[in-house]
Amino acid sequence: MARLIDLTLTLRHGMRGVEFEQAKTVESHGWNARTLHLYSHAGTHMDAQTHFEAGPGTIDTTPLERCVGWAWVANLEGIKDKALITVDDLGTIASRFQPGDSLLIHTDWSRHVDNPQHYRDHFPRISDNLAGWCVEKRVNMLGVEPPSVADVNNREELTRIHNILLSANITIVEGLANLGALTLEKVFFIATPLKIEGGDGCPCRAFAIEGISPEHLPNL
Repeated sequence: MARLIDLTLTLRHGMRGVEFEQAKTVESHGWNARTLHLYSHAGTHMDAQTHFEAGPGTIDTTPLERCVGWAWVANLEGIKDKALITVDDLGTIASRFQPGDSLLIHTDWSRHVDNPQHYRDHFPRISDNLAGWCVEKRVNMLGVEPPSVADVNNREELTRIHNILLSANITIVEGLANLGALTLEKVFFIATPLKIEGGDGCPCRAFAIEGISPEHLPNL
């Protein structure tokens, strides 16, 4: 039987880049509504090419087929803080990966989300070796649990790794959570951002479907 696994951080008031303001109440207006102030790369989010001027692509022009697809789940739980993730870390997935597949890297890093400094300053990140491999393999989506694929405190690395990936039209999803709930090595992965005009990025709802066969899905 198929099952859905939510891989999204809950956006909460007070998180980095997240503020909620009560705009309407039932008592005063007849309904409840809030004004949401969201940084475009808050929580679980997707990057567009314009985030690093790696191309003209924006969130609203990202084709939907770039937001869905079969994804391999590389289990790197227990990896050291600040480690560089390489192709060797993928194990046998590297030899079985087919061009156009997606890659999710499970590091269990979302467990640090309530410790903002550790979450942002100590995470394992994508090496040049792995970024180049992703380009070579024409990875559709690359999903990671830390808030970025590269060291946010190293501007040169941050720019270089994002440009390698984004200039190759690889969809980057950062800030994933709950990858430990996945039981299969390959899942159908979906990340759906808001259609924001000219968006350089956007929080998204990310989830996986386990237990379905390729013939039950459209050929994307």
